Order: sequence, then structure tokens, then C-alpha cells
Amino acid sequence: MHALKRIAMLFLLLLVAPLALIGWFVTQPSLAKNKPSAAVADPIQLRNHVTTLATTFYPRSFLHRPNLRRTADYIRDQFRASGAQLTNQLYDVQGRICENVIAVFPAPRAGTIVVGAHYDACADTPGADDNASGVAGLIALAQLLGETRLNHTVELVAFCTEEPPFFGTPDMGSARHARLLRETRCPVVAVIVLEMIGYFRNEPRSQTYPAVLFRIFYPSTGNFIAVIGNTRQRALLRAVKRAMHGATELPVYSASVPAFIPGVDFSDHRSYWAEGFPAVMITDTSFLRNPRYHQLGDLPDQLDYTNMARTVVGVYEAVRQLDQ
Repeated sequence: MHALKRIAMLFLLLLVAPLALIGWFVTQPSLAKNKPSAAVADPIQLRNHVTTLATTFYPRSFLHRPNLRRTADYIRDQFRASGAQLTNQLYDVQGRICENVIAVFPAPRAGTIVVGAHYDACADTPGADDNASGVAGLIALAQLLGETRLNHTVELVAFCTEEPPFFGTPDMGSARHARLLRETRCPVVAVIVLEMIGYFRNEPRSQTYPAVLFRIFYPSTGNFIAVIGNTRQRALLRAVKRAMHGATELPVYSASVPAFIPGVDFSDHRSYWAEGFPAVMITDTSFLRNPRYHQLGDLPDQLDYTNMARTVVGVYEAVRQLDQ
């Protein structure tokens, strides 16, 4: 009987130890957290930005050039109101001029922190969560940075042409921007990409995952924000998660996983990985939580603007931490 117990314990140890090691590597558990932030992002303003982008400028795909131009002008006006220095990056795609809108907050030390979000939407979808939410977060972040003394330059970039048929090609707006940074030898400290930051749910089993193993380590309720990166981004993931965790009441989880896991590289951060820059994605986990992803039902009234505001404050604290 004692021998059977020892065998059972050994078998359990051999099973649990690898799972624990995988969990530690992927989730990066940590007791460290930031103090509550004094920064405030306004949920009402976030709702207004999302509504404008998803309704007034609907649709925002590559086939609707006038609306993309109006969207770029709107973002530029909001960036200007923050006091940022404005610039842009024009690039040709299939004989049409596209634009990355850039707000620059200059600072004395060498090194640049980039925060970006794409402003185009998929086909004829309203794109409230994907990705008016990210752009609204970028605008709110500009307002906070306009009131902050920085050590390193921060660039906020609103990308075009992220959605199909350009996703994963050199014609992504972020790919053009990342290439420009490399060609100009810009010393990039870090890149943070905001990809769908507005969809939160408190219902049980509202969160899904690309593999069964993830269910062991992460919640089944979709009421958290996630920091995602491949296995080369572990240091940046830790820094961003630590800065966001505790800054607000919103739970923050991170995942450091191989790039072949579905969803890990499904946004503009992939463009910076390709150029050798450290980059992570901040996301509500997209289609793993939001059933209206790339659907006509991706509307402003589906989003949680209180948690979106908390996400913006968390990103702001991450930028401040990286700036130190």
C-alpha cells in the first residue's frame, strides 16, 4: 500500500511540476503591483470618441477613402488639443495615399516609446471595439501625456491599413512605421499596441481561449485586460503588467507564448517584432471574448467605457514606468 502511495505521489508530481513550470513561464505570476493611479480618463469622452468613429465616420475600410480621411483629420484634431507636436506618414497602397497620424511628445533623453492603434475597420463593419476603442484610448492617453513631464519622447501613432486584405503584409500602416523607425535608427525603448480594449463581461464562461491548457491558468470570466507578447517580450511584458496591475481596479493578466498560438500576433505589434523592436499588445482578447468581432453588431453600445477608462489609466502608468 505504501509503495502504491509513493508511486501515485510521484506520478502526481511528474504531472503537476511541468504544468506549474508552464504556468509560471506563460502567465508570469507576480505579487508586485503599482499603487493606485492619480490619473483619470473620462468614460463619457471615450464613449463619444467611439461613437463618432463607429457611426459618423462609418464605414472606415480601405474602400471608403473619404471616411478614412475624415477619421484621420478627427484624430489629428484631438491630438492637437492635447498639445502634442503633430506629424504624419503618408504611404502608397495600390496607388492610393494612406496616412499614419502621429502625435509626438518630445523629451530630452534619447529613446522613444511608441503607443499605437489602428483606425481602419474591417469591410463594412462599424468597428466599435475593433478598433475605435483603441483609437479612443490613444486620444485619451494623449490628453494625459499632455499634462506629464517626460524623460523620453513618446509617439502616439494611429495606423491605417491594418485590416484585411493588408493584414500581415508590408502594406500595414504599422509595418511602414516600424520600417521607418529602423531606417532612421530610432532608439526604441518599447512599443505598446492597443487592439480592442472595450469589451468586458461578468457572465461566467464569457472568456474563451485558443487552447484548453489556458483554462487552467486564466479566468473563465471576461472582465480583465490582457498584455500579450511572444516569448522574446518577457521583460517588457513584466514591466507593463507590473505598472498596470494595481493602478486601477481592473484585473490585469499577461501571456508570454509562442507566436504560432492563434491571436498572439493578430495586430500591429507584429510589425515591430519583424523589425527587431520590443512590442506588446494590450487587448480585451478580441474574438476570444467578443462574439461580434468583424460583425455588423460591433457597435458602441456593446462596450464597457468604465473598464476602458481603467485600461487607459493602466497604459498611461505603463508609459510612465517605461519612461523612468
